[in-house]
Formats: sequence, C-alpha cells, structure tokens
Amino acid sequence: QVQLLESGGGLVQPGGSLRLSCAASGSIDSATSMGWHRQAPGKEREPVAVLTDSATTTYADSVKGRFTISRDNAKNTMYLQMNSLKPEDTAVYSCWVRVAWRDYWGQGTQVTVSS
Repeated sequence: QVQLLESGGGLVQPGGSLRLSCAASGSIDSATSMGWHRQAPGKEREPVAVLTDSATTTYADSVKGRFTISRDNAKNTMYLQMNSLKPEDTAVYSCWVRVAWRDYWGQGTQVTVSS
C-alpha cells in the first residue's frame, strides 16, 4: 500500500516557477513508472509527465521544455519542476505511482497562474 501527498502548489504570476512534491508513505523503489496528471476546471484530466524505472521521461507537448519530472528514492519523493508558467497551466495537479501493476494516486494540489 502506498499513500501519496502532494505539496508545493499555489498562486504564481505568468512566467513564474513552482516545484511540486509528491511524498510517498512507502518505498517507491519498486515503482515501474510514476507521473503527474492535471485537471483544469471544466476539462478532463490529462497526463503531464511520466518517468519510468529506466529513467525515460515523457511530457505532454504543452509542457515540453518547461516542466521537468524527477525522483529522489532516498526521500521517497517525486518532483515536478514547472518553469515559465502560463495561465493555461492552471489546474489541480495529481501525482501517481505504479507498483506491482497497481496505480496509486494523491489527492492533488492546486496551481493557479494569474497576474
């Protein structure tokens, strides 16, 4: 059983940066993949970034070159560094990990990009 808790969301001006954290209650060493999704008001949830156990990363076209996903196994934590934020990045961001073919999700953290 893995529990995930996101943090780091908030209000930021366009062009600003935020770093989201996803802390796991258990070890994520055996996770085969992990990532972040987001859901904007009135829209469906969409994938943002994925990191596999082979260190392969995949990003949505809309965030390529601006967002970076990473992990720190020693801290059982995953991160999403978000730079050059745009108003259209406003959403609830949720992290997930896949362990033994089961997906675990966090509750989400709100990111609002506005002047």
